[in-house]
Amino acid sequence: MTSQTGILIVDDDPIVAESLAEFVKGEGHPAATAGDGHEALHILADARRGGGHGEGPDADNHYGIIIADMNMPRCDGLELLRQLRQDYTSVVPIAITGYGQIENAVEAVRLGAVDYLTKPIVDDELRIAIGRAARQHALLDENRALKSQLTERYGLGNLVGTDHAMQKVYDLVEAVAPSKTTVLIGGEPGTGKSMIARAIHTRSPQSSGRFVTFSCGAIPETLLESELFGHVKGAFTGADYDKPGRLAIADGGTLFIDEINSATPALQLKLLRVLQERQFEPVGSTKTVSVDVRFILASNQPLLELVRQGSFREDLYYRINVVHIHMPALRDRPGDIPLLAEHLLNKHAKEVGKTMTGFTDESMAALMRYPWPGNVRELENAIERAVVLCRRPVVQLDDLPETVTGQSHGYSGHVRRANGVGGEAAGNGESLIRVAALENGWTPTPLSEALIEPERQIIHAALKANQWNRQLTARQLDINRTTLYKKIKQFGLDQPG
Repeated sequence: MTSQTGILIVDDDPIVAESLAEFVKGEGHPAATAGDGHEALHILADARRGGGHGEGPDADNHYGIIIADMNMPRCDGLELLRQLRQDYTSVVPIAITGYGQIENAVEAVRLGAVDYLTKPIVDDELRIAIGRAARQHALLDENRALKSQLTERYGLGNLVGTDHAMQKVYDLVEAVAPSKTTVLIGGEPGTGKSMIARAIHTRSPQSSGRFVTFSCGAIPETLLESELFGHVKGAFTGADYDKPGRLAIADGGTLFIDEINSATPALQLKLLRVLQERQFEPVGSTKTVSVDVRFILASNQPLLELVRQGSFREDLYYRINVVHIHMPALRDRPGDIPLLAEHLLNKHAKEVGKTMTGFTDESMAALMRYPWPGNVRELENAIERAVVLCRRPVVQLDDLPETVTGQSHGYSGHVRRANGVGGEAAGNGESLIRVAALENGWTPTPLSEALIEPERQIIHAALKANQWNRQLTARQLDINRTTLYKKIKQFGLDQPG
Protein backbone atom coordinates (compact mmCIF):
# COMPACT_ATOMS: atom_id res chain seq x y z
CA MET A 1 0.00 0.00 0.00
CA THR A 2 2.77 2.47 0.89
CA SER A 3 4.48 2.31 -2.56
CA GLN A 4 1.13 2.94 -4.31
CA THR A 5 -0.24 5.76 -2.15
CA GLY A 6 -0.58 8.90 -4.24
CA ILE A 7 0.66 12.18 -2.76
CA LEU A 8 -0.59 15.69 -3.52
CA ILE A 9 1.89 18.50 -2.75
CA VAL A 10 0.28 21.88 -2.05
CA ASP A 11 2.57 24.92 -1.99
CA ASP A 12 2.32 28.39 -3.53
CA ASP A 13 6.04 28.28 -4.37
CA PRO A 14 6.26 26.21 -7.61
CA ILE A 15 9.96 25.50 -7.09
CA VAL A 16 9.30 23.97 -3.65
CA ALA A 17 6.29 22.04 -4.97
CA GLU A 18 8.18 20.55 -7.93
CA SER A 19 11.18 19.72 -5.76
CA LEU A 20 9.00 17.84 -3.28
CA ALA A 21 7.16 16.08 -6.14
CA GLU A 22 10.48 14.91 -7.60
CA PHE A 23 11.51 13.50 -4.20
CA VAL A 24 8.13 11.78 -3.70
CA LYS A 25 8.30 10.13 -7.13
CA GLY A 26 11.80 8.95 -6.33
CA GLU A 27 10.36 7.21 -3.27
CA GLY A 28 7.90 5.29 -5.49
CA HIS A 29 4.76 7.37 -4.96
CA PRO A 30 2.60 8.93 -7.71
CA ALA A 31 2.66 12.71 -7.19
CA ALA A 32 0.78 15.84 -8.27
CA THR A 33 1.07 19.50 -7.27
CA ALA A 34 -1.33 22.35 -6.47
CA GLY A 35 -0.65 26.05 -5.91
CA ASP A 36 -3.02 26.57 -2.98
CA GLY A 37 -5.81 24.98 -0.97
CA HIS A 38 -8.54 25.84 -3.48
CA GLU A 39 -6.71 24.14 -6.32
CA ALA A 40 -5.98 21.13 -4.09
CA LEU A 41 -9.67 20.72 -3.22
CA HIS A 42 -10.57 21.03 -6.90
CA ILE A 43 -8.11 18.24 -7.76
CA LEU A 44 -9.49 16.04 -5.01
CA ALA A 45 -13.08 16.63 -6.13
CA ASP A 46 -12.16 15.96 -9.76
CA ALA A 47 -10.41 12.72 -8.78
CA ARG A 48 -13.44 11.62 -6.74
CA ARG A 49 -15.62 12.15 -9.81
CA GLY A 50 -13.18 10.11 -11.89
CA GLY A 51 -11.75 13.09 -13.73
CA GLY A 52 -8.43 13.57 -15.41
CA HIS A 53 -6.31 14.18 -12.31
CA GLY A 54 -4.80 10.82 -11.53
CA GLU A 55 -5.62 7.22 -12.30
CA GLY A 56 -8.27 6.38 -9.68
CA PRO A 57 -11.90 7.45 -9.36
CA ASP A 58 -11.69 7.90 -5.59
CA ALA A 59 -9.67 10.83 -4.29
CA ASP A 60 -9.48 9.29 -0.82
CA ASN A 61 -7.48 6.43 -2.34
CA HIS A 62 -5.57 8.05 -5.23
CA TYR A 63 -4.38 10.96 -3.12
CA GLY A 64 -4.02 9.22 0.21
CA ILE A 65 -1.49 11.80 1.50
CA ILE A 66 -1.31 15.57 1.19
CA ILE A 67 1.83 17.58 1.96
CA ALA A 68 0.53 21.12 2.54
CA ASP A 69 2.24 24.42 3.24
CA MET A 70 0.54 26.31 6.06
CA ASN A 71 1.08 29.80 4.61
CA MET A 72 -0.66 30.24 1.25
CA PRO A 73 -2.93 32.88 -0.32
CA ARG A 74 -6.69 32.38 -0.75
CA CYS A 75 -7.00 29.07 1.11
CA ASP A 76 -4.16 28.45 3.56
CA GLY A 77 -2.97 25.14 4.98
CA LEU A 78 -5.10 25.18 8.12
CA GLU A 79 -8.28 25.85 6.15
CA LEU A 80 -7.33 23.05 3.77
CA LEU A 81 -6.89 20.69 6.73
CA ARG A 82 -10.34 21.66 8.02
CA GLN A 83 -11.88 20.81 4.64
CA LEU A 84 -10.02 17.50 4.51
CA ARG A 85 -11.28 16.62 7.99
CA GLN A 86 -14.83 17.30 6.85
CA ASP A 87 -14.94 15.90 3.30
CA TYR A 88 -11.93 13.59 2.80
CA THR A 89 -11.57 11.67 6.02
CA SER A 90 -9.17 9.01 4.63
CA VAL A 91 -6.67 11.56 3.30
CA VAL A 92 -3.75 12.00 5.70
CA PRO A 93 -2.04 15.44 5.77
CA ILE A 94 1.58 16.38 6.50
CA ALA A 95 2.02 20.06 7.39
CA ILE A 96 5.06 22.09 6.31
CA THR A 97 5.98 25.73 6.90
CA GLY A 98 8.78 28.18 6.61
CA TYR A 99 7.84 29.64 9.98
CA GLY A 100 8.14 27.53 13.12
CA GLN A 101 5.06 28.83 14.91
CA ILE A 102 4.08 26.47 17.74
CA GLU A 103 0.43 27.61 17.63
CA ASN A 104 0.08 26.57 13.99
CA ALA A 105 1.79 23.26 14.71
CA VAL A 106 -0.62 22.41 17.51
CA GLU A 107 -3.65 23.36 15.41
CA ALA A 108 -2.38 21.37 12.42
CA VAL A 109 -1.95 18.25 14.53
CA ARG A 110 -5.39 18.76 16.06
CA LEU A 111 -6.82 18.85 12.54
CA GLY A 112 -5.22 15.50 11.68
CA ALA A 113 -1.70 16.22 10.45
CA VAL A 114 0.61 13.28 11.28
CA ASP A 115 3.69 15.51 11.17
CA TYR A 116 4.75 19.17 11.11
CA LEU A 117 7.96 19.89 9.20
CA THR A 118 9.81 23.19 8.83
CA LYS A 119 11.59 24.37 5.68
CA PRO A 120 14.11 23.59 4.38
CA ILE A 121 12.80 20.03 4.44
CA VAL A 122 15.30 17.35 5.40
CA ASP A 123 14.95 14.29 3.14
CA ASP A 124 15.13 11.74 5.95
CA GLU A 125 12.52 13.59 8.01
CA LEU A 126 10.18 13.77 5.01
CA ARG A 127 10.74 10.09 4.24
CA ILE A 128 9.81 9.12 7.82
CA ALA A 129 6.75 11.39 7.77
CA ILE A 130 5.53 9.91 4.47
CA GLY A 131 5.95 6.39 5.83
CA ARG A 132 3.94 7.28 8.92
CA ALA A 133 1.23 8.95 6.82
CA ALA A 134 1.03 5.98 4.42
CA ARG A 135 0.50 3.57 7.30
CA GLN A 136 -2.18 5.85 8.75
CA HIS A 137 -3.93 6.06 5.38
CA ALA A 138 -3.88 2.26 5.01
CA LEU A 139 -5.45 1.90 8.44
CA LEU A 140 -8.17 4.49 7.71
CA ASP A 141 -8.89 2.88 4.36
CA GLU A 142 -9.21 -0.54 6.00
CA ASN A 143 -11.57 0.86 8.63
CA ARG A 144 -13.69 2.45 5.92
CA ALA A 145 -13.91 -0.86 4.05
CA LEU A 146 -14.91 -2.70 7.22
CA LYS A 147 -17.58 -0.12 7.97
CA SER A 148 -18.92 -0.51 4.43
CA GLN A 149 -19.11 -4.28 4.95
CA LEU A 150 -20.99 -3.77 8.22
CA THR A 151 -23.44 -1.45 6.49
CA GLU A 152 -24.00 -4.01 3.74
CA ARG A 153 -24.49 -6.81 6.26
CA TYR A 154 -26.59 -5.01 8.84
CA GLY A 155 -28.14 -2.09 6.97
CA LEU A 156 -31.72 -1.89 5.72
CA GLY A 157 -30.66 -3.47 2.43
CA ASN A 158 -30.28 -6.75 4.32
CA LEU A 159 -33.91 -6.66 5.52
CA VAL A 160 -36.41 -8.28 3.19
CA GLY A 161 -40.15 -7.75 2.98
CA THR A 162 -42.77 -5.86 0.98
CA ASP A 163 -45.61 -6.29 3.46
CA HIS A 164 -47.03 -2.96 4.61
CA ALA A 165 -46.15 -3.79 8.24
CA MET A 166 -42.48 -4.24 7.29
CA GLN A 167 -42.53 -1.04 5.24
CA LYS A 168 -43.68 0.76 8.38
CA VAL A 169 -40.74 -0.76 10.26
CA TYR A 170 -38.29 0.47 7.61
CA ASP A 171 -39.76 3.98 7.76
CA LEU A 172 -39.41 4.06 11.56
CA VAL A 173 -35.78 2.89 11.37
CA GLU A 174 -34.96 5.64 8.87
CA ALA A 175 -36.71 8.25 11.02
CA VAL A 176 -35.24 7.31 14.41
CA ALA A 177 -31.69 6.31 13.45
CA PRO A 178 -30.16 9.83 13.19
CA SER A 179 -31.11 10.67 16.80
CA LYS A 180 -30.16 9.18 20.16
CA THR A 181 -33.78 8.50 21.08
CA THR A 182 -34.41 5.32 23.07
CA VAL A 183 -36.13 2.66 20.98
CA LEU A 184 -38.23 -0.30 22.17
CA ILE A 185 -38.62 -3.20 19.73
CA GLY A 186 -41.43 -5.68 20.31
CA GLY A 187 -42.29 -8.97 18.66
CA GLU A 188 -42.09 -12.72 18.97
CA PRO A 189 -38.72 -14.51 19.16
CA GLY A 190 -37.10 -14.94 15.77
CA THR A 191 -38.75 -11.96 14.05
CA GLY A 192 -35.47 -10.06 13.61
CA LYS A 193 -35.44 -7.61 16.52
CA SER A 194 -31.64 -7.72 16.84
CA MET A 195 -31.24 -7.04 13.10
CA ILE A 196 -33.43 -3.95 13.40
CA ALA A 197 -31.37 -2.78 16.40
CA ARG A 198 -28.15 -3.28 14.43
CA ALA A 199 -29.62 -1.43 11.42
CA ILE A 200 -30.50 1.55 13.63
CA HIS A 201 -26.97 1.61 15.07
CA THR A 202 -25.34 1.31 11.63
CA ARG A 203 -27.27 4.33 10.36
CA SER A 204 -26.82 6.42 13.51
CA PRO A 205 -24.23 9.03 14.60
CA GLN A 206 -23.06 6.37 17.09
CA SER A 207 -22.05 3.97 14.28
CA SER A 208 -18.33 4.58 14.84
CA GLY A 209 -18.76 3.26 18.39
CA ARG A 210 -19.46 -0.29 19.46
CA PHE A 211 -22.73 -2.17 19.16
CA VAL A 212 -22.97 -4.13 22.42
CA THR A 213 -25.64 -6.73 23.16
CA PHE A 214 -26.91 -7.59 26.63
CA SER A 215 -29.56 -10.30 26.93
CA CYS A 216 -31.42 -10.34 30.22
CA GLY A 217 -32.79 -13.81 29.55
CA ALA A 218 -29.45 -15.42 28.67
CA ILE A 219 -27.50 -14.43 31.81
CA PRO A 220 -27.99 -15.97 35.28
CA GLU A 221 -29.94 -13.67 37.57
CA THR A 222 -27.04 -13.47 40.05
CA LEU A 223 -24.71 -12.14 37.34
CA LEU A 224 -27.04 -9.68 35.61
CA GLU A 225 -25.91 -6.54 37.44
CA SER A 226 -22.23 -7.47 37.29
CA GLU A 227 -22.41 -8.12 33.54
CA LEU A 228 -24.23 -4.87 32.83
CA PHE A 229 -22.55 -2.46 35.26
CA GLY A 230 -19.23 -4.24 35.83
CA HIS A 231 -17.61 -4.81 39.22
CA VAL A 232 -14.50 -3.91 41.17
CA LYS A 233 -12.03 -6.32 42.69
CA GLY A 234 -13.37 -7.86 45.91
CA ALA A 235 -17.00 -6.92 45.21
CA PHE A 236 -18.02 -10.54 45.78
CA THR A 237 -16.46 -13.98 46.03
CA GLY A 238 -14.57 -14.69 42.85
CA ALA A 239 -14.21 -11.01 41.85
CA ASP A 240 -10.41 -11.16 41.62
CA TYR A 241 -10.04 -8.15 39.34
CA ASP A 242 -11.90 -5.08 38.11
CA LYS A 243 -14.19 -5.92 35.21
CA PRO A 244 -15.95 -3.36 32.99
CA GLY A 245 -19.61 -4.06 32.26
CA ARG A 246 -21.48 -3.86 28.98
CA LEU A 247 -22.46 -0.24 29.71
CA ALA A 248 -18.86 0.90 29.93
CA ILE A 249 -17.90 -1.10 26.84
CA ALA A 250 -20.76 0.51 24.88
CA ASP A 251 -19.68 4.07 25.82
CA GLY A 252 -19.82 6.15 22.63
CA GLY A 253 -21.89 3.51 20.86
CA THR A 254 -25.14 1.59 21.24
CA LEU A 255 -26.29 -0.83 23.94
CA PHE A 256 -28.94 -3.31 22.80
CA ILE A 257 -30.72 -4.81 25.81
CA ASP A 258 -32.64 -7.87 24.65
CA GLU A 259 -35.43 -9.62 26.55
CA ILE A 260 -35.91 -6.65 28.86
CA ASN A 261 -39.09 -8.40 30.01
CA SER A 262 -36.81 -10.85 31.91
CA ALA A 263 -35.05 -8.13 33.92
CA THR A 264 -35.22 -8.52 37.69
CA PRO A 265 -36.94 -5.80 39.80
CA ALA A 266 -33.54 -4.67 41.13
CA LEU A 267 -32.10 -4.41 37.62
CA GLN A 268 -35.17 -2.52 36.41
CA LEU A 269 -34.69 0.08 39.14
CA LYS A 270 -31.00 0.59 38.30
CA LEU A 271 -31.75 0.75 34.59
CA LEU A 272 -34.26 3.52 35.21
CA ARG A 273 -31.55 5.67 36.74
CA VAL A 274 -29.09 4.95 33.93
CA LEU A 275 -31.67 5.90 31.31
CA GLN A 276 -32.48 9.13 33.15
CA GLU A 277 -28.99 10.25 34.15
CA ARG A 278 -26.57 8.20 31.99
CA GLN A 279 -24.69 7.38 35.23
CA PHE A 280 -24.11 4.23 37.29
CA GLU A 281 -21.82 2.64 39.86
CA PRO A 282 -20.05 -0.69 39.20
CA VAL A 283 -20.94 -3.44 41.66
CA GLY A 284 -18.93 -2.94 44.87
CA SER A 285 -17.86 0.60 43.97
CA THR A 286 -18.96 4.02 45.20
CA LYS A 287 -17.47 5.78 42.17
CA THR A 288 -20.05 7.13 39.72
CA VAL A 289 -19.34 6.47 36.04
CA SER A 290 -20.88 8.57 33.26
CA VAL A 291 -21.49 7.13 29.80
CA ASP A 292 -22.68 8.36 26.40
CA VAL A 293 -24.77 5.43 25.19
CA ARG A 294 -27.69 5.05 22.79
CA PHE A 295 -30.20 2.55 24.23
CA ILE A 296 -32.23 0.11 22.14
CA LEU A 297 -34.31 -2.45 24.03
CA ALA A 298 -36.35 -5.44 22.93
CA SER A 299 -39.08 -7.55 24.50
CA ASN A 300 -40.67 -10.79 23.33
CA GLN A 301 -43.66 -10.23 25.61
CA PRO A 302 -46.16 -7.32 25.72
CA LEU A 303 -44.61 -5.05 28.36
CA LEU A 304 -47.82 -3.14 29.04
CA GLU A 305 -49.47 -6.40 30.08
CA LEU A 306 -46.54 -7.12 32.39
CA VAL A 307 -47.01 -3.65 33.88
CA ARG A 308 -50.66 -4.42 34.57
CA GLN A 309 -49.62 -7.69 36.21
CA GLY A 310 -47.14 -5.84 38.42
CA SER A 311 -44.05 -7.67 37.15
CA PHE A 312 -42.60 -4.70 35.22
CA ARG A 313 -42.09 -1.16 36.48
CA GLU A 314 -44.52 1.31 34.99
CA ASP A 315 -42.06 4.23 35.18
CA LEU A 316 -39.39 2.17 33.37
CA TYR A 317 -41.91 1.16 30.70
CA TYR A 318 -42.74 4.76 29.88
CA ARG A 319 -39.05 5.69 29.99
CA ILE A 320 -38.07 3.10 27.36
CA ASN A 321 -41.21 3.25 25.21
CA VAL A 322 -40.24 6.50 23.48
CA VAL A 323 -40.34 5.06 19.97
CA HIS A 324 -41.92 1.62 19.62
CA ILE A 325 -41.20 -0.65 16.66
CA HIS A 326 -43.30 -3.82 16.37
CA MET A 327 -41.83 -6.71 14.38
CA PRO A 328 -44.67 -8.69 12.78
CA ALA A 329 -44.69 -12.47 12.99
CA LEU A 330 -43.90 -14.27 9.74
CA ARG A 331 -47.34 -15.90 9.68
CA ASP A 332 -48.84 -12.39 9.59
CA ARG A 333 -46.98 -11.54 6.39
CA PRO A 334 -47.11 -14.74 4.30
CA GLY A 335 -46.64 -12.80 1.09
CA ASP A 336 -43.03 -12.17 2.18
CA ILE A 337 -42.19 -15.87 2.50
CA PRO A 338 -41.19 -16.34 -1.19
CA LEU A 339 -39.03 -13.20 -1.07
CA LEU A 340 -37.36 -14.20 2.18
CA ALA A 341 -36.83 -17.78 0.99
CA GLU A 342 -35.12 -16.60 -2.21
CA HIS A 343 -32.99 -14.11 -0.29
CA LEU A 344 -31.89 -16.70 2.26
CA LEU A 345 -31.28 -19.29 -0.47
CA ASN A 346 -28.92 -16.92 -2.29
CA LYS A 347 -27.20 -15.96 0.95
CA HIS A 348 -26.46 -19.50 2.15
CA ALA A 349 -25.67 -20.83 -1.32
CA LYS A 350 -23.02 -18.14 -1.67
CA GLU A 351 -21.57 -19.01 1.73
CA VAL A 352 -21.06 -22.68 0.81
CA GLY A 353 -20.11 -22.05 -2.81
CA LYS A 354 -23.18 -23.63 -4.42
CA THR A 355 -25.27 -22.44 -7.36
CA MET A 356 -28.97 -22.55 -6.43
CA THR A 357 -31.70 -21.32 -8.75
CA GLY A 358 -34.86 -21.56 -6.67
CA PHE A 359 -37.59 -23.85 -5.35
CA THR A 360 -39.95 -26.35 -6.92
CA ASP A 361 -43.66 -25.54 -6.77
CA GLU A 362 -44.13 -28.29 -4.17
CA SER A 363 -41.34 -27.05 -1.89
CA MET A 364 -42.54 -23.44 -2.08
CA ALA A 365 -46.10 -24.57 -1.35
CA ALA A 366 -44.82 -26.35 1.77
CA LEU A 367 -43.02 -23.18 2.89
CA MET A 368 -46.24 -21.22 2.43
CA ARG A 369 -48.37 -23.78 4.34
CA TYR A 370 -46.18 -23.99 7.41
CA PRO A 371 -47.04 -21.53 10.25
CA TRP A 372 -43.39 -20.79 11.20
CA PRO A 373 -43.71 -20.55 15.00
CA GLY A 374 -39.99 -19.72 15.09
CA ASN A 375 -40.53 -16.93 12.53
CA VAL A 376 -37.71 -15.78 10.23
CA ARG A 377 -35.07 -17.52 12.33
CA GLU A 378 -36.77 -20.88 11.79
CA LEU A 379 -37.19 -20.16 8.08
CA GLU A 380 -33.50 -19.38 7.76
CA ASN A 381 -32.55 -22.60 9.54
CA ALA A 382 -34.77 -24.57 7.14
CA ILE A 383 -33.25 -22.88 4.08
CA GLU A 384 -29.70 -23.33 5.36
CA ARG A 385 -30.39 -27.04 5.89
CA ALA A 386 -31.81 -27.33 2.38
CA VAL A 387 -28.75 -25.66 0.84
CA VAL A 388 -26.37 -27.97 2.67
CA LEU A 389 -28.27 -31.18 1.83
CA CYS A 390 -29.55 -30.34 -1.65
CA ARG A 391 -27.74 -32.06 -4.54
CA ARG A 392 -29.68 -30.22 -7.22
CA PRO A 393 -29.81 -26.52 -8.13
CA VAL A 394 -33.52 -26.36 -7.23
CA VAL A 395 -34.73 -27.05 -3.69
CA GLN A 396 -37.01 -30.10 -3.69
CA LEU A 397 -39.70 -30.97 -1.18
CA ASP A 398 -37.55 -33.65 0.45
CA ASP A 399 -34.72 -31.12 1.01
CA LEU A 400 -36.87 -29.33 3.58
CA PRO A 401 -37.24 -30.40 7.24
CA GLU A 402 -39.99 -32.94 7.89
CA THR A 403 -41.71 -30.54 10.29
CA VAL A 404 -42.12 -28.09 7.41
CA THR A 405 -43.31 -30.62 4.83
CA GLY A 406 -45.74 -32.29 7.25
CA GLN A 407 -44.05 -35.67 6.93
CA SER A 408 -43.05 -36.07 10.60
CA HIS A 409 -45.26 -37.71 13.19
CA GLY A 410 -44.95 -34.68 15.47
CA TYR A 411 -46.43 -32.37 12.82
CA SER A 412 -49.22 -34.70 11.75
CA GLY A 413 -52.66 -33.22 12.25
CA HIS A 414 -51.28 -29.71 12.89
CA VAL A 415 -53.71 -26.87 12.20
CA ARG A 416 -52.39 -23.64 10.76
CA ARG A 417 -54.06 -20.28 11.09
CA ALA A 418 -53.06 -18.27 8.04
CA ASN A 419 -54.23 -14.68 8.28
CA GLY A 420 -56.02 -13.71 5.14
CA VAL A 421 -54.85 -16.77 3.16
CA GLY A 422 -57.20 -19.39 1.75
CA GLY A 423 -60.91 -19.66 2.49
CA GLU A 424 -62.33 -17.00 4.78
CA ALA A 425 -63.45 -17.81 8.30
CA ALA A 426 -66.51 -15.99 9.60
CA GLY A 427 -65.82 -12.48 10.81
CA ASN A 428 -62.03 -12.29 10.61
CA GLY A 429 -60.99 -13.36 7.12
CA GLU A 430 -58.80 -16.18 8.43
CA SER A 431 -58.69 -19.73 7.11
CA LEU A 432 -57.89 -23.03 8.79
CA ILE A 433 -55.56 -25.18 6.72
CA ARG A 434 -55.60 -28.75 7.94
CA VAL A 435 -52.61 -30.91 7.05
CA ALA A 436 -53.58 -34.51 6.37
CA ALA A 437 -52.63 -36.99 9.07
CA LEU A 438 -50.14 -39.46 7.63
CA GLU A 439 -49.78 -42.03 10.35
CA ASN A 440 -52.96 -43.88 9.29
CA GLY A 441 -52.14 -43.88 5.60
CA TRP A 442 -53.34 -41.52 2.90
CA THR A 443 -55.99 -41.41 0.21
CA PRO A 444 -54.47 -41.37 -3.29
CA THR A 445 -55.04 -37.94 -4.83
CA PRO A 446 -53.81 -36.61 -8.18
CA LEU A 447 -50.94 -34.19 -7.59
CA SER A 448 -52.60 -31.51 -9.73
CA GLU A 449 -55.63 -31.54 -7.41
CA ALA A 450 -53.54 -31.66 -4.24
CA LEU A 451 -51.67 -28.50 -5.25
CA ILE A 452 -54.75 -26.41 -6.06
CA GLU A 453 -55.33 -25.15 -2.52
CA PRO A 454 -51.62 -24.30 -1.81
CA GLU A 455 -51.43 -22.48 -5.14
CA ARG A 456 -54.55 -20.47 -4.31
CA GLN A 457 -53.12 -19.59 -0.89
CA ILE A 458 -49.84 -18.36 -2.36
CA ILE A 459 -51.56 -16.18 -4.96
CA HIS A 460 -54.05 -14.78 -2.43
CA ALA A 461 -51.24 -13.96 0.04
CA ALA A 462 -49.15 -12.24 -2.63
CA LEU A 463 -52.10 -10.20 -3.90
CA LYS A 464 -52.98 -9.08 -0.38
CA ALA A 465 -49.38 -8.18 0.45
CA ASN A 466 -49.18 -6.09 -2.74
CA GLN A 467 -52.56 -4.41 -2.12
CA TRP A 468 -54.02 -6.25 -5.12
CA ASN A 469 -51.42 -4.90 -7.57
CA ARG A 470 -51.56 -7.66 -10.17
CA GLN A 471 -48.54 -6.56 -12.18
CA LEU A 472 -46.27 -6.50 -9.10
CA THR A 473 -47.72 -9.82 -7.89
CA ALA A 474 -47.03 -11.51 -11.24
CA ARG A 475 -43.46 -10.24 -11.22
CA GLN A 476 -42.81 -11.46 -7.66
CA LEU A 477 -44.35 -14.88 -8.35
CA ASP A 478 -42.36 -15.08 -11.61
CA ILE A 479 -45.41 -15.89 -13.73
CA ASN A 480 -46.97 -14.28 -16.79
CA ARG A 481 -49.54 -11.61 -15.99
CA THR A 482 -52.11 -13.35 -18.23
CA THR A 483 -51.53 -16.56 -16.29
CA LEU A 484 -52.10 -14.68 -13.03
CA TYR A 485 -55.41 -13.25 -14.33
CA LYS A 486 -56.56 -16.76 -15.26
CA LYS A 487 -55.63 -18.08 -11.82
CA ILE A 488 -57.45 -15.20 -10.11
CA LYS A 489 -60.59 -16.03 -12.09
CA GLN A 490 -60.15 -19.78 -11.48
CA PHE A 491 -59.81 -19.35 -7.72
CA GLY A 492 -62.49 -16.67 -7.39
CA LEU A 493 -60.08 -13.98 -6.22
CA ASP A 494 -61.41 -11.17 -8.43
CA GLN A 495 -62.13 -8.83 -5.52
CA PRO A 496 -60.05 -8.07 -2.39
CA GLY A 497 -61.30 -9.91 0.64
